[in-house]
Amino acid sequence: MPEISIIVPVYKEEANIRPFLMRAEAVCERMGKSYEIVFALDPSPDRTEEVILDEINRNASIKLLVFSRRFGQPAATMAGILSCTGDTCVVIDVDLQDQPELIEQLYSKLADGYEVVYAKRISRKGETLVKRVISHVGYSVINRFSDVDIPRNTGDFRIMTRRVVEELRRLNESHGFLRGLVAYVGFKQAFIEYERDERFAGKGNYNRLTGSLKIGLNGLISFSSRPLSMMSVVGFFLAGLSFLLAAWYVFQKLIGVNLTPGLSTNVLLICFFAGVQLLGLGLIGEYVGRIYDEVKRRPMYIVDRKINFGEQE
Repeated sequence: MPEISIIVPVYKEEANIRPFLMRAEAVCERMGKSYEIVFALDPSPDRTEEVILDEINRNASIKLLVFSRRFGQPAATMAGILSCTGDTCVVIDVDLQDQPELIEQLYSKLADGYEVVYAKRISRKGETLVKRVISHVGYSVINRFSDVDIPRNTGDFRIMTRRVVEELRRLNESHGFLRGLVAYVGFKQAFIEYERDERFAGKGNYNRLTGSLKIGLNGLISFSSRPLSMMSVVGFFLAGLSFLLAAWYVFQKLIGVNLTPGLSTNVLLICFFAGVQLLGLGLIGEYVGRIYDEVKRRPMYIVDRKINFGEQE
């Protein structure tokens, strides 16, 4: 069994594979640790798979999972984690925004008795203002309502012990929100801070704006039922407000105030309450949809091929 498993989800990253491997392998060799590097590949239209296969021929410590279709980064990451065999597991992106050299620092921190050490971003180079704002607001909302504390300014870049990996295997959930799942598992956790670099080459394929919103929504819905309780409070408040408004109109009528019905007032009230109702129904729908996904028990991913996994293939 290797001492370190490095999990790398990839999609259309042919230009980043070799630079990443050059730096990651150098780190592992400097640490003097046995390792495996597991690429989890969503089928790509470029030469990503061919480049990885060439590198496998050069280095037997490199492995490859190829999925039957594109399942997305969360599923690819979980597939790599659940397929690794190392005593510790590192999750990192291939684009070199998260520096492989930090793996040594993450690993060293485990010696202090931690089960998880994650990397916390001080800066976010190469990201648009819109994405930064969404990330800030998203973490604020999630931590306000979530039942678990999900660290801010973090991604999936972290190291975990085999104990944590086995607990993640037991959870067997379909949404694959790693940050939330690791927070739910618990144990003693710590962080290091770092300056995040820009991408080495190409454009990001996974965490686009819609992808970030989807991941954030998963983080909110999957780890808290408080939004449902909040909608109950909002409904109760608006119902009370409508009773007060009705009492006010009755009082005005009793004291002889001439009330002229206003079309604009009716339209505004109808639109407002209809919007609140649709918001509540939409929120319930998000929860019901996730219940539906869990009840079906469909696999989070389907592996087409496992390359260089030995007896596991």
